[in-house]
Amino acid sequence: MFFNIEIRRSFAALAVAVVVVGCSQGTRVTRLEPETVIDLSGFWNDTDSRLVAEALIDDAMNFPWARRFMQQNNGDVPAVIFGSVRNRTTEHIAVNTFLRDMEAAFLRTGLTRVVADPEQRSQIREEREDQQQNASAATRARMRNELGADFMLVGEITSIEDVEGNREVIYYQIDLNLTDLESSERVWIGQHRIKKFVERSRTRR
Repeated sequence: MFFNIEIRRSFAALAVAVVVVGCSQGTRVTRLEPETVIDLSGFWNDTDSRLVAEALIDDAMNFPWARRFMQQNNGDVPAVIFGSVRNRTTEHIAVNTFLRDMEAAFLRTGLTRVVADPEQRSQIREEREDQQQNASAATRARMRNELGADFMLVGEITSIEDVEGNREVIYYQIDLNLTDLESSERVWIGQHRIKKFVERSRTRR
């Protein structure tokens, strides 16, 4: 009886050891540079977001609206606010990440200023109001001194998927436009397309 109990205990210990070893070998993490291009699923990813933002802002700055604004306003740089960029695709797209990529690309040109969006402005205003009560007069931010936007950027992301068996073509179209807030004039309309051919090991759905 004692021998059987010891055998069972040995097998139990061995099973636990196998599970632990299996778990330790099941996950391996490799750190990558953020700019590394990796396509796993074929769907929209961080590389698409960054490259599309850079391409569209480059196109926008080749239009004359910013230079014309500065000529008409004694060299002042135009201020842009980002409105909604709607995701019309069937997949989840981190639109806020795309908007931040757009803002960064705009600022890198040195020819535009970017105004905080409504949600961010609400937090900033709360902080500014708190400063009126709790910060010294020399350091508190002044009220009613916000930068008003001159232009608003809005747009949408759409996609078409063509699937046959384990092969799929995904087509993305990103449409953006920039509008003068005072005159409602469209000063720039941009469009960028991405087309991907994906071959999967088995049918996805």
